[in-house]
Amino acid sequence: MKLDSNNHSVFLLYYHLVLVVKYRRNVFDDGISDYAKDMFVRLAEGYNITLIEWNHDNNHVHVLFKAHPNTEMTKFINAYKSASSRLIKRDFPQVRKKLWKEMFWSRSFCLLTTGGSPVEVIKKYIENQGQK
Repeated sequence: MKLDSNNHSVFLLYYHLVLVVKYRRNVFDDGISDYAKDMFVRLAEGYNITLIEWNHDNNHVHVLFKAHPNTEMTKFINAYKSASSRLIKRDFPQVRKKLWKEMFWSRSFCLLTTGGSPVEVIKKYIENQGQK
Protein backbone atom coordinates (compact mmCIF):
# COMPACT_ATOMS: atom_id res chain seq x y z
CA MET A 1 0.00 0.00 0.00
CA LYS A 2 1.47 3.35 -1.08
CA LEU A 3 0.78 6.29 1.22
CA ASP A 4 0.23 9.85 0.00
CA SER A 5 2.25 12.63 1.56
CA ASN A 6 2.72 16.36 1.79
CA ASN A 7 5.40 18.43 3.53
CA HIS A 8 4.63 17.30 7.07
CA SER A 9 2.52 14.15 6.97
CA VAL A 10 1.68 10.88 5.30
CA PHE A 11 -1.90 9.77 4.81
CA LEU A 12 -4.26 7.55 2.88
CA LEU A 13 -7.80 8.97 2.90
CA TYR A 14 -10.41 7.29 0.71
CA TYR A 15 -14.02 8.40 0.59
CA HIS A 16 -17.20 6.93 -0.84
CA LEU A 17 -19.68 9.58 -1.96
CA VAL A 18 -23.27 8.94 -3.02
CA LEU A 19 -25.15 11.75 -4.78
CA VAL A 20 -28.84 11.37 -5.54
CA VAL A 21 -30.85 13.16 -8.22
CA LYS A 22 -33.60 15.41 -6.83
CA TYR A 23 -36.85 13.46 -6.27
CA ARG A 24 -34.92 10.37 -7.39
CA ARG A 25 -35.83 11.17 -10.98
CA ASN A 26 -34.52 8.56 -13.40
CA VAL A 27 -32.45 10.82 -15.65
CA PHE A 28 -28.96 9.31 -15.58
CA ASP A 29 -27.66 7.56 -18.67
CA ASP A 30 -24.11 6.89 -19.81
CA GLY A 31 -23.79 10.28 -21.54
CA ILE A 32 -24.88 12.30 -18.51
CA SER A 33 -22.75 10.12 -16.25
CA ASP A 34 -19.63 10.67 -18.37
CA TYR A 35 -20.33 14.41 -18.45
CA ALA A 36 -20.77 14.55 -14.66
CA LYS A 37 -17.67 12.41 -14.13
CA ASP A 38 -15.49 14.65 -16.33
CA MET A 39 -16.73 17.69 -14.44
CA PHE A 40 -15.91 15.97 -11.13
CA VAL A 41 -12.34 15.27 -12.29
CA ARG A 42 -11.79 18.84 -13.49
CA LEU A 43 -13.13 20.46 -10.32
CA ALA A 44 -11.41 17.94 -8.02
CA GLU A 45 -7.94 18.99 -9.18
CA GLY A 46 -8.25 22.29 -7.32
CA TYR A 47 -9.19 20.51 -4.09
CA ASN A 48 -6.42 17.85 -4.02
CA ILE A 49 -8.96 15.13 -4.81
CA THR A 50 -8.29 12.17 -7.11
CA LEU A 51 -11.11 10.10 -8.61
CA ILE A 52 -10.63 6.35 -8.18
CA GLU A 53 -13.96 4.88 -9.30
CA TRP A 54 -17.26 6.24 -10.65
CA ASN A 55 -20.50 4.42 -11.30
CA HIS A 56 -24.11 5.42 -11.81
CA ASP A 57 -27.62 4.08 -11.65
CA ASN A 58 -30.71 5.78 -13.11
CA ASN A 59 -31.04 8.22 -10.21
CA HIS A 60 -27.74 8.37 -8.32
CA VAL A 61 -23.96 8.05 -8.57
CA HIS A 62 -21.34 6.31 -6.46
CA VAL A 63 -17.91 7.92 -6.35
CA LEU A 64 -14.75 6.57 -4.76
CA PHE A 65 -12.00 9.16 -4.40
CA LYS A 66 -8.98 9.99 -2.30
CA ALA A 67 -8.15 13.36 -0.81
CA HIS A 68 -5.62 15.24 1.27
CA PRO A 69 -6.28 15.89 4.97
CA ASN A 70 -6.72 19.64 4.41
CA THR A 71 -9.42 19.19 1.74
CA GLU A 72 -12.65 20.97 2.62
CA MET A 73 -15.06 18.18 1.69
CA THR A 74 -18.38 19.97 2.06
CA LYS A 75 -17.05 23.00 0.18
CA PHE A 76 -15.93 20.77 -2.70
CA ILE A 77 -19.12 18.69 -2.75
CA ASN A 78 -21.36 21.76 -2.73
CA ALA A 79 -19.28 23.46 -5.44
CA TYR A 80 -19.48 20.31 -7.56
CA LYS A 81 -23.22 19.88 -7.04
CA SER A 82 -23.92 23.51 -7.89
CA ALA A 83 -21.77 23.65 -11.03
CA SER A 84 -22.78 20.24 -12.34
CA SER A 85 -26.48 20.91 -11.71
CA ARG A 86 -26.39 24.11 -13.73
CA LEU A 87 -24.35 22.64 -16.61
CA ILE A 88 -26.19 19.32 -16.85
CA LYS A 89 -29.52 21.13 -17.07
CA ARG A 90 -28.07 23.52 -19.66
CA ASP A 91 -26.57 20.82 -21.89
CA PHE A 92 -29.18 18.04 -21.55
CA PRO A 93 -32.69 19.30 -22.44
CA GLN A 94 -34.31 16.02 -21.38
CA VAL A 95 -33.14 16.70 -17.82
CA ARG A 96 -34.39 20.28 -17.91
CA LYS A 97 -37.89 18.97 -18.73
CA LYS A 98 -37.95 16.66 -15.71
CA LEU A 99 -36.33 19.09 -13.23
CA TRP A 100 -37.46 22.44 -14.57
CA LYS A 101 -36.88 24.83 -11.64
CA GLU A 102 -35.18 22.37 -9.34
CA MET A 103 -31.51 21.74 -8.70
CA PHE A 104 -30.32 18.55 -10.37
CA TRP A 105 -29.03 16.98 -7.14
CA SER A 106 -30.85 16.38 -3.89
CA ARG A 107 -29.76 18.77 -1.12
CA SER A 108 -28.38 15.89 0.92
CA PHE A 109 -25.51 13.54 0.18
CA CYS A 110 -23.83 10.52 1.76
CA LEU A 111 -20.07 10.70 2.38
CA LEU A 112 -18.36 7.74 4.02
CA THR A 113 -14.77 7.09 4.86
CA THR A 114 -13.71 3.68 3.68
CA GLY A 115 -12.19 2.93 7.08
CA GLY A 116 -9.86 -0.02 7.03
CA SER A 117 -11.50 -1.67 4.04
CA PRO A 118 -9.12 -2.45 1.22
CA VAL A 119 -9.71 -0.09 -1.69
CA GLU A 120 -10.17 -3.04 -4.06
CA VAL A 121 -13.19 -4.19 -2.03
CA ILE A 122 -14.77 -0.74 -2.18
CA LYS A 123 -14.04 -0.43 -5.92
CA LYS A 124 -15.69 -3.79 -6.54
CA TYR A 125 -18.74 -2.70 -4.53
CA ILE A 126 -19.08 0.53 -6.53
CA GLU A 127 -18.58 -1.32 -9.83
CA ASN A 128 -21.36 -3.72 -8.87
CA GLN A 129 -23.76 -0.86 -8.06
CA GLY A 130 -24.00 -0.06 -11.78
CA GLN A 131 -24.89 -3.65 -12.63
CA LYS A 132 -28.07 -3.82 -10.55
